[in-house]
Amino acid sequence: MKCPAGAALKIDVLVDSACWKNARAARALVRRAVRQAAAALSTRPVELAIVLTDDAAMRRLNRYWRGIDAATNVLSFASRHRAKRHKLGRAGEPSSHYYDNQLGDLVLAYETIEREARRDGKPFDHHLAHLAVHGFLHLLGYDHENDAQARRMETAERAILRNLAVPDPYCDPRSIAEQSRRRPPKRPVKDRAGGVRKA
Repeated sequence: MKCPAGAALKIDVLVDSACWKNARAARALVRRAVRQAAAALSTRPVELAIVLTDDAAMRRLNRYWRGIDAATNVLSFASRHRAKRHKLGRAGEPSSHYYDNQLGDLVLAYETIEREARRDGKPFDHHLAHLAVHGFLHLLGYDHENDAQARRMETAERAILRNLAVPDPYCDPRSIAEQSRRRPPKRPVKDRAGGVRKA
């Protein structure tokens, strides 16, 4: 079922850690990212909660639900009312069926996100937007357990993030930085045959 531009999407954003110093901006950013994803994928009207937390809380959740005793950047918890079976839609994207409008919850850990952004040379806001979109796609049934699923999910993420003015998160950040430092030559470059080529 379609909804115009994610307008019918209800998003509650809860801040569960003092790590999120600029909580107001973070709330607005994750809402905008998820709304953009919902609009791009024409999802039906749903409700979801996003929890902005820290590594300690994320580690407890990850240990309890996944048996992994470590923090992670984002966890997606699909609503227990969501049907367990997914099927591919007309364009090959996963589509899920819901018994009610509760899609699920996203949990984002500040320290891990900040550490990854710094490590990869990305702005924190870009990485946060990417992870909000990534988690939302998981709630819709997207996954990356095999190459085909990963390609489908990454293609959707890239398209959504492009509309948010966020560079391709799967591109090597060093090559992006190098490209932005390069300046075009001030005059045409001549090739060996004496012709002019684009530099």
